[in-house]
Amino acid sequence: MLKIMKYLKPYKMLIWFVVGLTFLQILSQLYLPMLMASIVDKGVIGKDLGFILKTGLIMLAFSVVVSICMIAARLYASKTGVGFARDIRKDIFTSVEEFSLREFDEIGTSSLITRSTNDVTQIQNVMVMLLTMFIMAPLTAIGGVIMALRTDIGISWIILLAIAVLGLFLGLIAAKGIPLFKLFQSKLDKINLILRESLSGIRIIRAFNREEYEDKRFDESNLDLANTSIKVYRIMSALLPVFMVVMNVTTVAIVWFGAQRVDIGSLKIGEMMAYQQYVMQIMFSLIMAAMMFVMIPRASVSAERILEILDMEHVIVDPEDPMRASSMKGNVQFKNVGFIYEGAQQPVLNNINFTAKPGQVTAIIGSTGCGKTTLVNLIPRFYDATEGVVLVDGIDVKNQKRKELREKIGLVPQKINLFTGTIKHNIKFGREDATDEQIKEAIETAQASEFVDGLEKGIETDVSQDGANFSGGQRQRLSIARALLRKPEIYIFDDSFSALDFTTDAKLRGAIKSDIKNATVFIVAQRVTTVRNADQIIVLDQGQIVGLGKHETLIKTCEVYKEIVSSQLSDEEVSRS
Repeated sequence: MLKIMKYLKPYKMLIWFVVGLTFLQILSQLYLPMLMASIVDKGVIGKDLGFILKTGLIMLAFSVVVSICMIAARLYASKTGVGFARDIRKDIFTSVEEFSLREFDEIGTSSLITRSTNDVTQIQNVMVMLLTMFIMAPLTAIGGVIMALRTDIGISWIILLAIAVLGLFLGLIAAKGIPLFKLFQSKLDKINLILRESLSGIRIIRAFNREEYEDKRFDESNLDLANTSIKVYRIMSALLPVFMVVMNVTTVAIVWFGAQRVDIGSLKIGEMMAYQQYVMQIMFSLIMAAMMFVMIPRASVSAERILEILDMEHVIVDPEDPMRASSMKGNVQFKNVGFIYEGAQQPVLNNINFTAKPGQVTAIIGSTGCGKTTLVNLIPRFYDATEGVVLVDGIDVKNQKRKELREKIGLVPQKINLFTGTIKHNIKFGREDATDEQIKEAIETAQASEFVDGLEKGIETDVSQDGANFSGGQRQRLSIARALLRKPEIYIFDDSFSALDFTTDAKLRGAIKSDIKNATVFIVAQRVTTVRNADQIIVLDQGQIVGLGKHETLIKTCEVYKEIVSSQLSDEEVSRS
């Protein structure tokens, strides 16, 4: 929790202003019982109406000061808390943007969402309370004790006894409550995960009539979270009743023992009433501290979870002395490359060797799970090879700046991502300075103009979340247009034609030939018809290259490729190959 306080540095002046207002408020509150005592002892008992009115007006003025200070302190504390939370969220987002896919896999998207929202909110709420209650509580308690001792030291043992009882009770609460807060946040992650899966997979759930199963799964997780919450707040709920009992018993003790001292003349009636007010202030400050005590443990857990993101060592970072290519443009080479996922027992890729040159189309084909997508993910450094080197323009990708490396690449991923906005906004994601004419040209080349031109608003048509208002084939073509607009040195089409019919697939590959003729092109595909005209075809099987060459050569020399071809093409089509 203390480490995250560094985010308060920009708000030092605001914090000191809040402290000053709080201090002024406390001084006014501590002075009011003294005025009340003087009214009772000098005004009421002495029957001096003028003194009562004069002192009463002073008390009213102090009450106004207290109110103004309280409102202003709350206002500026809230501003500080909101700014503090904003800065943390910004750094979390910046840190997450630097994550490799390995870090995403380690923490999980649902947990990242919870940490960026719920955890930050917990810290924000505590920060506001820290700047109001936490500052006020100790100062009020200390001031109350000093004023109570100054009024009458003879019955001050009552305060010490009350504080000791409350301190012991708070210690017991802490021992049982704090471990449950960590459990609470982990269960919140789980329910967020289930909710996110259910919302994103609603079509599949409905298609397979699994609504009841998902309801049950959510209910179990929700009940688990609720039960943990009940355990936590059942423990914490004992705080207020115990405080009220201690406070009331303390009040009775003050009246009892204070009356005895009044009877012997050691204490005046007004002073006893003032003493009682000071004790109430001390008790209420302890109640405020207890409220903080309820929230701080949960906030400390949230702070730990946030710091886990902020302090996480990034696996993929830019080199201290990056290298730049001089003459080679778009050349990609794999040398003895191997890759294994974190925690996996078997490598996904093993001893991968090949070269892809500008003006050359390299197709990658193989069975599901053979490592095709993993292979192309190594080029833009979404992952780093665990063995061997991947060279782009003759330089190891680990020795290049990620931004410069990725500017050379136009990627069409296996899972299409469209963002909320318009078609134009999504296509310009590939190149921000593109004109409308260039956008329409890319759309036409990607064979998307047939449906975009038919839309009422054209390229200004709104795109819903994940592009849900377009079909799979339409999303693929828009994604291809986004990559074509960039005019990169290297194109990566990762199973990007799977949702297209054969006619559109053929038209698209024919249309993009002129756009990609000078670039290095990677096509990951399942269809033989998509890869058969490639300059070289890489056949993967269980993470290894079992065939490398043109279609005509591989169909004669590679058994795995021959099996793929025979499973998709008729004997007549195979013979024509």
